[in-house]
Amino acid sequence: MKFERFEDIIAWRKSGELSVEIYDIFKDNKDFSFRDQIRRAVISIMNNIAEGFERKSNKEFKMFLFIAKGSCGEVRSMLYIACKLNYITPKQFDDLKTKSLEISKMLSGLIKTL
Repeated sequence: MKFERFEDIIAWRKSGELSVEIYDIFKDNKDFSFRDQIRRAVISIMNNIAEGFERKSNKEFKMFLFIAKGSCGEVRSMLYIACKLNYITPKQFDDLKTKSLEISKMLSGLIKTL
């Protein structure tokens, strides 16, 4: 699997879509520290994919993919709390969690190929 640009990586594109969705869902949330933390975590996924790719070293790319995967876990963890605090509905939780898991699996696949 050879990518010319990080924009060609499906996990990067899907993490961008997840970022926009989370930004939109939490835009009016008054728990500013929670809102800011979940936004930082979700944006970290796509930014680490891009940064790792641009390093042009499989070893460094792999390291950044692990960081992105960790951010996926952080987002999922925060989604559990968001649901318990009624910041999101159970349906939103399920949808966002599924998308996060899909990205995480894609990152695992990329890591294995490197």
